[in-house]
Amino acid sequence: MQHTLEEFLRALRAADVRVSPAEAIDAARTAVAVGYADRELFKDALCATLAKSREEVVRFDETFERFFARDTLTLPPPPPEPREGEASPADEAAAGSPLAQMLLQGDAAALAQAMEAAAGRAGVAEIRLSTQRSRMARRLLDEMGLAEIEQIIAGARKLPDGQGLAERLDAARKALAAEAQRFVERQHELYAAGSGKALREEMLARKALNADGGIDPVDLAMMQALVKRMAKRLADRYSRRRHTANRGHLDVRKTLRRSMAHGGVPFEIEWKIKKVDKPSIVAICDVSKSVAAAAQFLLTFLYSLNEVVDRLDAFAFSGRLIPVNAILDENGVEGAILKVLQTIGFQQTDYGQALEDFCENHLDRVDRHTTVIFLGDGRSNFSDPRLDLMHLIQQRARAVIWLNPEPESYWGQGDSVMHRYERFTHVAKTCNTLGQLERIIEDVLRTYSAH
Repeated sequence: MQHTLEEFLRALRAADVRVSPAEAIDAARTAVAVGYADRELFKDALCATLAKSREEVVRFDETFERFFARDTLTLPPPPPEPREGEASPADEAAAGSPLAQMLLQGDAAALAQAMEAAAGRAGVAEIRLSTQRSRMARRLLDEMGLAEIEQIIAGARKLPDGQGLAERLDAARKALAAEAQRFVERQHELYAAGSGKALREEMLARKALNADGGIDPVDLAMMQALVKRMAKRLADRYSRRRHTANRGHLDVRKTLRRSMAHGGVPFEIEWKIKKVDKPSIVAICDVSKSVAAAAQFLLTFLYSLNEVVDRLDAFAFSGRLIPVNAILDENGVEGAILKVLQTIGFQQTDYGQALEDFCENHLDRVDRHTTVIFLGDGRSNFSDPRLDLMHLIQQRARAVIWLNPEPESYWGQGDSVMHRYERFTHVAKTCNTLGQLERIIEDVLRTYSAH
């Protein structure tokens, strides 16, 4: 039963129910304590041990019912026992096959056990793709001994008195094949239903944000959900780092000083505290048509990092620059870009004017604790790029990071002044996929946790 419990925990993980090694040990102890006789008690005890949120309770219930579900195998009625001395050669061949006997006797319980054992030998639980289901079902049946059943059926059909046996075995064989197919489909749902989605998300993480023709609405919704999960993963990671840093290490000097009041006995322990600053971020996003999608994902990412970002000030521009915090709060990130485009869209891109607007009205938002993130292609339609203002921002900020959706080979070509802005940045990188965006934002967070 331990193996069954381990497989169930693997199915839970595939269903996004987090089960740590320590929780797996707790689950094993729970199973020993409550036993397996009472299904509902067993289910409730495991649920209380493993599910940590309302959503996980729902997923636990669904996975439990699917994992322990077993359809009733409908088999033809068993034939009458032949009298002594009347057994035909076909009956004798069937008697020598354990699987044939289970099929002919309609022993569903024994068949279910045989199928479980054969599934383990066939590696059915390792299924990953829906296209593997037919092959896995055949492999399962072969492990159960289907080839022998087919030989018995073929041999019985050649005998004058073997037609009845052949028909019964053939009907049972079809019922067994259908049950094997259902069994494999159930394994796919348990262990691999999310693998196709995971593969799709992996592809979307590498999809160019400024692809020609835009992003398909279905992909856009998946990418929005993906970027929020990326942000949550980073938030969880760096929240734990803050918590660890606050515990620190023993401060011997302070501990000894406090022990003086107790005759040198260290009743009060002092710990070294490593202060980890939360980042303050100013995001300045070009929302012209060529980079609007990238701006939307950047803002989604940053707004999802509430736990580890101290302050976020977001600005958008195509010609003139405006603050968009209020627009984001009122419309959500998904609807904010449309609202911003209605406000400042369809203007000629002018980076110099945007920098002038920012420095005149919002420069006080930048100090030595602030990371300024620019997102744009640096194409300013041959207008004055106002490098002096870019230099001023660099001098005031902790760091200036420029994310450009275009490859570096395009920087400086045509109306691009990216190569000139690059001198006033601490980091300038191509950022044209969600995967690149996640890595760059993680680098920003890491610099704060390292000081």
